[in-house]
Amino acid sequence: MPGLGGFVVEADGGSRGNPGPAGYGAVVLDPATGETLAERAEYIGVATNNVAEYKGLIAGLKAARELAPGAQVLVRMDSKLVVEQMSGRWKIKHPDMKPLAAEAAKILPRAQVTYEWIPREKNKHADRLANEAMDAGRLGRQWEPSGSTAALDASAARSLAGPVPSGPPGDAAAGAAAVRAALAAGAGTASRGAVSGVTASRGAASGGAASGVTASRDAAEPAPAAADTLFVPDGTRVADRAPAAATAAATAAAADAPARGQGWGPDMGAPATFVLLRHGETALTPQKRFSGSGGSDPELSPAGRRQAAAVAEALAARGTVQTVISSPLRRCRETAQGVADRLGLTVTVEDGLREVDFGAWEGLTFAEVQERFPDDLQAWLDSPRAAPTGGGESFAAATRRISATRDRLLAAHAGRTVLLVTHVTPVKILVRLALGAPPEALFRMELSAASLSAVAYYADGNASVRLLNDTSHLR
Repeated sequence: MPGLGGFVVEADGGSRGNPGPAGYGAVVLDPATGETLAERAEYIGVATNNVAEYKGLIAGLKAARELAPGAQVLVRMDSKLVVEQMSGRWKIKHPDMKPLAAEAAKILPRAQVTYEWIPREKNKHADRLANEAMDAGRLGRQWEPSGSTAALDASAARSLAGPVPSGPPGDAAAGAAAVRAALAAGAGTASRGAVSGVTASRGAASGGAASGVTASRDAAEPAPAAADTLFVPDGTRVADRAPAAATAAATAAAADAPARGQGWGPDMGAPATFVLLRHGETALTPQKRFSGSGGSDPELSPAGRRQAAAVAEALAARGTVQTVISSPLRRCRETAQGVADRLGLTVTVEDGLREVDFGAWEGLTFAEVQERFPDDLQAWLDSPRAAPTGGGESFAAATRRISATRDRLLAAHAGRTVLLVTHVTPVKILVRLALGAPPEALFRMELSAASLSAVAYYADGNASVRLLNDTSHLR
């Protein structure tokens, strides 16, 4: 019988698609030693994240009951939804969740179970098991214990007698010692106190469909950074360079930054989805000229009008767009109107979706800017805070503007699919922020005219990016 009168159960579940191929993982720990006492994992077929999380909870509670039916149990999960519902603070409205919650509640008496939310990066053991189960399901098999993982974790835990070791993030021994130390520092029972666990962020295996990447929204002003491969705003590659020091500094900063919003979170309901459409071609587009909000405001070319008609047909076939919002610039309004007419919708103009003002560079090619304003251009390439010559808008200022626009539109269109017809820079900024990518990522994206991408924004602050750059509708 473990010490301190109880167990710690950590549980997780995931779905690669939500709904999609799903699995759960659960681990029972001895709070006195951090020793792994039981592991459970299973591939459950196609299901949502929430269903998988609840099934992980059920498996963990059953495993604890098998070990000692009268033990106090501290359940630790990174699903805010499950923790709040099982704690009785949130109502359970979804019909799929009600029977699962009822099943979990019957496993042990309510007085024996305490629930605690933990960040995703502190639920690595259960997350790993869930991913092992999904990997096994992909191969047509059910998960089986490795035969060595639990034994190694237990052996490492038993060998600890001092402070929490400073091993690598996710080290099983460090996590076990942290559990033991936190509980020992509490009130002597697993039902009290906060318990610290593993500190590694969830890796890519936690994610779902190959077309998507998940990260938290980040509205912070970008810091100065350089790029290895540069693209002008119309998406054309123009130069390569190797700022080793800047790259190393960025890498170090990323390593030191706390992980947040990574991996699969709870099913927080229908996301607000922004379908990002770059406008069709203008006469300036094939010439690769800077064309922002401070220039001549060109109309669509004949090719651009054909592109707008083609993308309208493609979006009509998908049938998901509920609202059309456009930049005030003519090329976007024309593209948006073509789509809206085909979908039977109206166009709302949003000034915050306008392109960056490129100042004195408007209408020039990159080579012409390099010849006339070499120092200003180099400063612009080196720092997002540098503005184009003649009072243009910096990428840092544009990021603040577009972030505010994003948040305002999200508040107004929760749970809806909204088409944003805009420009190269706003699309890149929205994608960069959703991915949590550094500022130099703006120079590493290429967007074709009339291309489509999408960002789904969830209620917990996470965003899932679909990097389509899709021009298949033009062929």
